[in-house]
Amino acid sequence: MSHSVAIIGAGWYGCHIAATLLNFGLSVKVFERNRRIFHEASGNNQFRLHMGFHYARHHGTRVQSRDGYMRFIERYPALSGEIPNNIYAVPIRDSLVDFATYKLIMTATGLDFREIETATVPLRGVSGMLLTPERVLYIERARVYFAKRLGASLELGHAVERIEETENGVFVDGERYDFLIDATWGHLKAPPIDVFYEPTLLLYYEGPIGYPAITMVDGSLCSVYPTEDPSIYTLSSVTHTPLGKFATGGEARAFCQKEISQDLVDRKRRLMEEQISLYLPDFRDVFRYAAPQVSIKTKLIGVHDDRSCYVYQHGRSFNVMSGKIDTIFVATEKILSALDASFAGDLMQVSSTLKDDMTFIL
Repeated sequence: MSHSVAIIGAGWYGCHIAATLLNFGLSVKVFERNRRIFHEASGNNQFRLHMGFHYARHHGTRVQSRDGYMRFIERYPALSGEIPNNIYAVPIRDSLVDFATYKLIMTATGLDFREIETATVPLRGVSGMLLTPERVLYIERARVYFAKRLGASLELGHAVERIEETENGVFVDGERYDFLIDATWGHLKAPPIDVFYEPTLLLYYEGPIGYPAITMVDGSLCSVYPTEDPSIYTLSSVTHTPLGKFATGGEARAFCQKEISQDLVDRKRRLMEEQISLYLPDFRDVFRYAAPQVSIKTKLIGVHDDRSCYVYQHGRSFNVMSGKIDTIFVATEKILSALDASFAGDLMQVSSTLKDDMTFIL
């Protein structure tokens, strides 16, 4: 009989892990409290398939993104697309690193880029620019793909209420499984590391098709990035996108439900537009505000810029602390290794037959 695995959360990590385990012949059930997959953080983000350019201050995050980028394209060729002009620009005054240092870091990491002197749109106050092949994610395609791929393994609209772990299995709302994978970014159960929960506000804008992706690095800066709809872009800001820090996911959700008002959105919009206009002076002329986008991120406590993927195991349960979307492979391989070690546990009782076999040696 195949081993059974319960996965909580049908975002990028939960769906990819589930699809991989199904490929290995395991019995999988994915519980998602919402009525569709990718409904929370996985479907509410900047639509960016990272290569590592965003993380000049954390080597591990860059390497995980670099290695996962090509694997993602190979595994899911239809779920992302090219961006003809994807520019990372280093401001003269506001960056934490100078352009030469930034370029050296990316070169040493083995990332693919081309230095450019001018952009196709007016940029000011920058000391240098890199043209990169990072891609845009197609979220709706991913929803359709995983809904078909996982089929009956998906249980939507099921908010898990009770989990009980025993020596012989994990019970999820009374149903037994051999293993449990928490892919909720710590919203189901707090991870064994110090984290905080950060409500965030991105802004959607209508803009001209083909406008370049512009990311200002490195530090508390801002970016304009295209979405799966070529006429819609997101505006984000390291300074103004976060809305607060909370000790639990429940507190963060309560804040989003009660405290995000139109006045708050308007104030954040003004600040974010002012910041991006320092570098893109024609932003307000080119883009028209459309709508806000709210999500909750789980982040490590500290001043570091670590967005790596971590997997923690306790007994029969795994807790996945998600990194960037292209690091889904890191999480899956760590879980597969742990499952393989667990499946092989019975082999420890197998005795050597070498003495018996010696009688057949010529």
